[in-house]
Amino acid sequence: MAEIIGFVGVGRMGSNMARNLVDKGFNISAVFDANADAAQALAEELSCAAPQTLAEVTAQSDVVITVVTNDASMHSIFATSGDSLLVDAEGTTFINCATISPAVHVEVEERAAAVGASSLEGCMASSITQAREGTLYLMCGGKRSVFDQVRPILDALSVDLLYIGTAGQAAQVKALVNMVMNINTAGLAEGLGLGQALGLDLAMLMKVFSQTGANSRVLETDGEDMTIRDHECYFSADHAAKDSGIALELAQQAGLSLPLAQATKDQYEKMKTLGLGDLDKSGIAELTFPGRKGSK
Repeated sequence: MAEIIGFVGVGRMGSNMARNLVDKGFNISAVFDANADAAQALAEELSCAAPQTLAEVTAQSDVVITVVTNDASMHSIFATSGDSLLVDAEGTTFINCATISPAVHVEVEERAAAVGASSLEGCMASSITQAREGTLYLMCGGKRSVFDQVRPILDALSVDLLYIGTAGQAAQVKALVNMVMNINTAGLAEGLGLGQALGLDLAMLMKVFSQTGANSRVLETDGEDMTIRDHECYFSADHAAKDSGIALELAQQAGLSLPLAQATKDQYEKMKTLGLGDLDKSGIAELTFPGRKGSK
């Protein structure tokens, strides 16, 4: 019998993952979000429940997919007392897709196991469009048996699916992906900002970048947005700062100094200070292009 799926965290990513699964014939039982109005609106769209408690999501689901903001949110939804997804969760499988600290994924797996449930991390290296289309790049960590069990759901969500290893390892890889992406984004913003200050044609400059060692995926996704100041949010500066911080914590644990990662995090923290944290990560160009809000 097809598994019944609940969602916790139905912001831009979670809601579009749920829509994709419904389009592909999966049974969505319930959606829950700290923003109750958003959950209710999506529930009406998908013809499913919008329960008031986390425990009700678990009660109505075989598999629960979580897409929450940070470590604190994960600890809250998997609390060991009070309302929690772990209430009467025996036999439930949790697929946790947020970018959080690897250690928290390990902790959640342990908490789930203690009540007879299973947990898998499903780290996403993609954005909103891919969530809606079911073309995520998905990296998974946890027990291989759990990965195999929910493989049909994972396949429906992704176009590239990798089993990385034990709990926490996929989150480590995701932290490195976002760290390098954020560094590339900051570097591109500085290159284009300096180009503008020198009076160069930015379309020409981006073409040269694309054909030389300055090329990157970020050039493709963010270059034009930086030049025309279109910072519609697909991956926010707030999240970029958080994710760079996760990587820096891992570096500290490993005894490494990562000055580029630190400088990039500092730039995204500056965006937050200037009230730009809700902008897409491409908004870091506001700190480097001459005459813009955060530039000197």
